[in-house]
Amino acid sequence: MSQRPYESIPQAVGPYRQAVEASGLVFVSGQIPVDPKTNHLVTDNIRDATRQCLKNLTAVLGDVGLELRDVAKTTIYLADIKDFGEMNEAYAEFFNDPYPARACVQVTALPKGASVEIDAIAVRKSGETR
Repeated sequence: MSQRPYESIPQAVGPYRQAVEASGLVFVSGQIPVDPKTNHLVTDNIRDATRQCLKNLTAVLGDVGLELRDVAKTTIYLADIKDFGEMNEAYAEFFNDPYPARACVQVTALPKGASVEIDAIAVRKSGETR
């Protein structure tokens, strides 16, 4: 991941990198719905929060030369599993068939009081460069 700051990527909220590559796999840290322009949490509704998480994920992937189509697996953490249906509708706006594998779990709490967090594992095809 680049060392220069990007307006489209929120700052990490702890001592970690937004993405790490190992053996062609790119592990993207969990993205919460922070608007990188304002540094404020998107809390309007779960759909908008999910969209912001995925915009952030897209930006991190773009920084390492990948796209959402390169994602093999996502994990979604919801503060309330009752939000699953609405989250799923927003998620479907970003991914196309063939969809990545996915897990979705309810958690007790998320950083900054977020309602959703999404992490991903992407695959760099052999021969691709960043």
